[in-house]
Amino acid sequence: MYQNKITLMPQDILEKEFKIDTRGYRLKEVDQFLDIIIGDYEQFLNIINNLEKEKADLLGEIMSLKQELRNSKMSVEVARNNVEVPEVTNLDILRRLSQLEKMVYSSKNNDDNDN
Repeated sequence: MYQNKITLMPQDILEKEFKIDTRGYRLKEVDQFLDIIIGDYEQFLNIINNLEKEKADLLGEIMSLKQELRNSKMSVEVARNNVEVPEVTNLDILRRLSQLEKMVYSSKNNDDNDN
């Protein structure tokens, strides 16, 4: 990804030849400094490549988790549609309570009459 934005590669730095004139820099110092730059450059490229790989792995994991979430949502929706939960209203509760009272009082009256 970043490879096309980087102008120099470590090998380009290593192979660079400078013209030397009478008042130029000391060649040994320039070479030592360029060696340090090359080492850093290689490290940066390694770090970038490792991060790109990690990013690709994480993106794959995200896609997998998103798909799993979609599947779970669909399963929940299917389960909701398949299970019919009857709504219990206050009227239903009152009817049940009334029926229970009738059963309790009728059984109590039958017990009283039997004695």
